[in-house]
Amino acid sequence: MKSKIIFIAIALLSTISIAQSKVGTVDSEYIISLMPETKIVSQRSQNYGAKLDSSFSIKVKSYQAKVEAFKNNEKTLGELAKQADIKELTTMEDDIKKYQQNGNKLMQLKQNELMRPLYTKLSEAIATVSKANGYTQVLTITGNEFAYIDNKFDITELVLKNLGVAIPAAKE
Repeated sequence: MKSKIIFIAIALLSTISIAQSKVGTVDSEYIISLMPETKIVSQRSQNYGAKLDSSFSIKVKSYQAKVEAFKNNEKTLGELAKQADIKELTTMEDDIKKYQQNGNKLMQLKQNELMRPLYTKLSEAIATVSKANGYTQVLTITGNEFAYIDNKFDITELVLKNLGVAIPAAKE
C-alpha cells in the first residue's frame, strides 16, 4: 500500500513538473523568407556581388590579354624574357584565384551583415510571443537550436560556480 502511494505521488509530481515546462517550435528560415526586408537584403547582396564580379572581370581580362600577348610574342622573346613573362602570368593567375576565394568570403560576410538585423528582429519577436504564451523553450525546426529559452532554465552560472570559474562582470 505504501509503495502505491509513493508511486502515485511520484506520478503526480512528474506530471506537475512537466506541466510547468512548455516547449514550442518555430520555422525561422520560413519566417525570414516571408519578411519584406529579405527582398531588400537580396537586392543589396546582388549589387555587392555585381561590384565584386566587375572587379574580377577586369582582372581576368587583363590576364587574358597578357596570355595573348605572350602567345603572340613567344617566338621572338629571349629565354629570360619568357621566364619573366611566365612568372608574371603565374603571379596573375594566383592573384585571380586568391581574389575569387576572397570574393566568396566577402560575399558571405556581406550577406551575414545584411541578414543580422532580420535575425535580431525575428529573435525579439520569438521572445515576445514566447513570453506572452508561456513557452519556456522554443526550438527552431531547421537545426534544432534554441530560438528562445526562459532564463530560469539556464544553468550556465551554476556550472561555472561548480567549476570554480569566475563570472565576468556585465559590460554596460
